[in-house]
Amino acid sequence: MHTPKLMLPTLLSLAVLSGATFATSASAASTLVPPQGYYEGVEKFKSGEGKFSCEATPQPYTGSLQFRSKYEGSDKARSTLNEVSEKAFRDSTKDITTMERNTSKVVMQYMRDGRPEQLDCALNMLTTWAKADALESKDFNHTGKSMRKWALGSMSSSYLRLKFSESHPLATRQQDAQVIEAWFSKLADQVVSDWDNLPLDKTNNHSYWAAWSVMSTAVATNRKDLFDWSVKEFKIAANQVDPQGFLPNELKRKQRALAYHNYALPPLAMIASFAQANGVDLRPENNGALKRLGDRVLAGVKDSGDEFQAKDGQKQDMTDLKKDMKFAWLEPYCSLYDCGPDTLDKKHKMQPFKNFRLGGDITRTYDPSHEKGEKGGS
Repeated sequence: MHTPKLMLPTLLSLAVLSGATFATSASAASTLVPPQGYYEGVEKFKSGEGKFSCEATPQPYTGSLQFRSKYEGSDKARSTLNEVSEKAFRDSTKDITTMERNTSKVVMQYMRDGRPEQLDCALNMLTTWAKADALESKDFNHTGKSMRKWALGSMSSSYLRLKFSESHPLATRQQDAQVIEAWFSKLADQVVSDWDNLPLDKTNNHSYWAAWSVMSTAVATNRKDLFDWSVKEFKIAANQVDPQGFLPNELKRKQRALAYHNYALPPLAMIASFAQANGVDLRPENNGALKRLGDRVLAGVKDSGDEFQAKDGQKQDMTDLKKDMKFAWLEPYCSLYDCGPDTLDKKHKMQPFKNFRLGGDITRTYDPSHEKGEKGGS
């Protein structure tokens, strides 16, 4: 009679163990995916004479990532532009930014026209930089590691369109794909190293953009460890949003506080959208922090920053907030939440959103019925 009592825990243990093993193998076997819009096919495969010409690939940047900050000499609010150091910064980072913009532009052109020379152009740029081990320098300052994560986010999120398109442009280009993805993987490891475990008072929009570049690369390279790191960073960000929807570290930017709250939203909304595509719902984090932040920014834009001024005493600089492209985050955001009529109207008036740091034409990805720039309506 004692035998069943002895066997029961053993059987239970085996069942639990078997379940755990199955769960592990299932998660190991699952493939990371982007949101649905990234599967779009090439719009139309054009043939015959075309106006496309591939611009020269920017010189791969392999030097030290020590750059001057455009806020050099500013107080700790880092909100006063230094025009001399900004020019030095722009000059020294020109090849990197050109690479970001050109990759995004050519991939968008290929997704529209499907010309083989456009695909060749995009892949040649990326493999040239990959083979040169560009942007891998361990000699960097804050501005340098910032450039690295921005560039990785731009390039990997553009590349996702080629990797996941139902037109399968990479089917015959697997060697190029391996070279590019191995390079992205190395850069992402470095970005994680650059931005991991920062003290909370140093964790701001830069960390969110780093997490976006790592999320995009996680999906491009199917690396769950990178995905998990990005989700961890999102949760840290969400827990920085206070009950009124403010980010304390962005409030420090004084007259640019609202602009920096707005700048924090694109990477966070994109991470949440990508997490959602992989069965991880980040919307509940810190009692709906992302929604609270979005609502706070939209209200701030509407009242010309009065609430922000009341909070930190500085009249808000609204210059950046007059540029439609700065609101590209509304695309992923309104795919996660039911945006109200006012917000949708604002979004439709600003479309289409094209932002190279988010990988190109975000409207075509999230709201294709408005991709051609039809204004108004829903």
